This record gives sequence, structure tokens and C-alpha cells, in this order.
Amino acid sequence: MDEYPAFVQQGLDYALQGWGFAKGWLLSPAAWSQFGLLVAAFFIALYVSRKISPALKRVITPPAEQNSIFATIRRFVLIFLPLILPVLAYALTGIGEQVTRSIFGSGAVIAFGKRVFLFLAARALVRDIVTDSFLKMVGKFILIPAMALYALGALDVIIEQLNNTIIALGNISFSVMALVRGIIAGSLLFWLGRWSNDQSASFITKQDEMRPATRQLAVKAAEIAIFGVAFLLLMSIMGINLSSLAVLGGAIGVGLGFGLQKIASNFISGVILLLEGQATVGDYVELDGGEAGTIVKMMARAAILETYDGRWIVVPNEDFITTRVVNYSDSGSANRYEAPFSVSYNTDINLVPDIVEAAVSKHPEVLTKPFPADCELRGFGDSGVDFAVEFWVNGIDDGKNKFTSDVLFLIWNALKENGIEIPYPQRVVEIKGGFPMPKSE
Repeated sequence: MDEYPAFVQQGLDYALQGWGFAKGWLLSPAAWSQFGLLVAAFFIALYVSRKISPALKRVITPPAEQNSIFATIRRFVLIFLPLILPVLAYALTGIGEQVTRSIFGSGAVIAFGKRVFLFLAARALVRDIVTDSFLKMVGKFILIPAMALYALGALDVIIEQLNNTIIALGNISFSVMALVRGIIAGSLLFWLGRWSNDQSASFITKQDEMRPATRQLAVKAAEIAIFGVAFLLLMSIMGINLSSLAVLGGAIGVGLGFGLQKIASNFISGVILLLEGQATVGDYVELDGGEAGTIVKMMARAAILETYDGRWIVVPNEDFITTRVVNYSDSGSANRYEAPFSVSYNTDINLVPDIVEAAVSKHPEVLTKPFPADCELRGFGDSGVDFAVEFWVNGIDDGKNKFTSDVLFLIWNALKENGIEIPYPQRVVEIKGGFPMPKSE
């Protein structure tokens, strides 16, 4: 074999060692006994799982109409039924391993089979139980390969090699294994953080006794706390000393002082808005810059306004603090609007206010408090007598297209029913000197 390259010789040595190991298994009564125990454990687990799985499903499954927390827990337990077979086989194999080690003093074959059953459990978990796309991807590309290496007995060797490979970045050094562990743990931690944040936000938004601004502030505080804890746990898992991040923290502080001051200003303005509650989600606001709309979302940097035509306007939080803001929806207050109209000079104008006020009051959205509909004489125009009716509603008049349009229809119909004419422009034309006489032929 000396004439072959070194790597070929090493491969042949490994092959010979493997053949010797396999031959020892094939000729060993202990190996055959362990293999028999493995087969027996699998078929016993298969028989038991087929018997108890339907019974457990019938017992655990709650009625379809139940939505209590216990029903939710029972439905959650149901999704783990596919694990009964591999987990039961793993447990029976563990008992068999103890028996073979006590009789023969060895249990390599049955230990290998036990690791295989654990691999099958991981595969069933990823394939049949996990539904989240991100977790399924992590299981498919990380958990299953790791369990396959563990089943082959190569996982410890690879972990040791990764632990011995060190990466140095300035005054921070860590092993490749720490980086891999950080990627895995970071993915799981931030997925768990996102899930926890969604659950906490859903719980907080259902607390109707809290003010909307307080709810928004609580949601933001919970989000910062959850992801802050996730970051600290990730640093701890990776073995990075937080004191080594002091330089990075100083650089971030300098950046906030110069290039990021607007972002910091908007973030602090957002916190002030949430604390004061002067503008929150659902309010209709109008800013000095002309932006107007309903606040549909408040973020750390800006608020999003939705206009009546469906467009979204992103307004920095700082604008709500440094400029004048008109809030039409603050504390659910009513808003006053007016609808102008005119009547002919031939009308008895003393009758108009009662007719119009009675007609406008029939609108279901017009309020009697703080004031009922009020028709006022505004002046004497060129073509008719000018009036306007003031009315109060809970809500925003969509550019004089929502409530004012209905009120004008009511005024028109009421005036027509009472024989009151709505004038149109009239002009008197005076021709000085009379009409020119036609020329005689």
C-alpha cells in the first residue's frame, strides 16, 4: 500500500477498521441480542401507539363549540400525537439498553438504535407538528441534520472542532461553535420574541378600560422589554461579555448625537404623544402643514394618517409636538358644521328657521346636545336672502360630503314642500341711451 497516496491509505485504514467492527457485530451474540431488542421495541411501540392514539384522540379532542383556555390546551396537546411511536420506541430501547449492558457489558448497537429513534422523533416533529414556516425551516436545515449526525455518533467530534476554531474581531473573540449556537439561539429567541409580542399586544389591546394612548404605550413598552431581554439572552448564550460592547455603545451614542438626532427626536416625541394621549390611533387630526386624516398606526418614528380617499401619509412624530395640531376626535367630542342656503326675496323669512330646523333635526346623526340644529340669517345677497343652518354630529364630515350633503337634501325638500323658492342669480341690465335704431334703406 506504500505506492498509494496518503489519503487513499487513510481511507483504506478506515474501511478496514469499519469491516473489523462490522464483523465483530455480525459474530457477536450481544450484537444480535441488541438488534433483536431494537426490533422488538419498535414493533411493541408500533402496536401500542396504534391502540392508544385513537383513544387519546377521542378523550383529548374538545367539542368544536368550546373556545375556553382548557379547550385550547387540549387542541395544542393533540398535535403531538405523531410523536407517540418514536418516543415510545426510544423509551423501550432505553430499557433494553440497560438489560444488555447488565448481561453482556456492552450496548453499542442498541445505543445506536436509540439515537435513530430520537432522529425519527425530530423528523416527525418537523414534518407533522411544526406549522410555522420559520420554525419548519430551522428544523429542516438545522435540527434534522444535527440529529442525523448525533445518530451516527459524529456530532461530538464536529462540536469539538467548531469549539477549537476561534474568530477574533478586535477585542471580541468567539468560537465558530459560539457563532453557530448564537445563530440558532438568536433565530429561536427572536421568533419567540415576535410571538410573545403579538400575544402581549393582542392582550393589551383588548383591555377596554385602558385609554387608547395608554394601550399603545403599554404595547411599545412590552415590545422593547421583550426584545431587550432576547438580546441580552443571546449575548449570554454566545458567551460575549457585555462590557466589550462599551466601545460600540459609545459609537452609537455619538451617532445619535449627530447623524441620528432626528430619529431620536421622533422616537422621544412618540413616547410623549403616547404618555399625553393628545393624539392616538383612531383620531382625525389636521396639522399646520395641511396633512389631515385618521391616525391608523403609531410607530416609533412616525404616525400614519389615512385620508378620505384612501391614501396614507407618513407624518414624523416630531411634527405633532412642534406644530399646531387640530384633533377633531379628542375624547370622542362632537363636531359642529354648517350648511349654507338662500331663499327668494318673496319669502316670509320669519318662517324659514322653524321649517329648516325641524327638517334637519330629523337626520339620525344630528345631535340635540350640546346644541340642536340652529338656522341663522346671514345676510341679504344679490339674488336672495342668505341663511345657514348649524348642526352637531359625532364624527367627521367627509369634506362636506357625508353629513352636509344629507342636510342640504333635507333643506331642499322642506323648502319645496312649503312653497319656498330657492333663487337663482338674477341680473338687471340697463342700456343707456336706448336701443340703437335700425338704419333705413
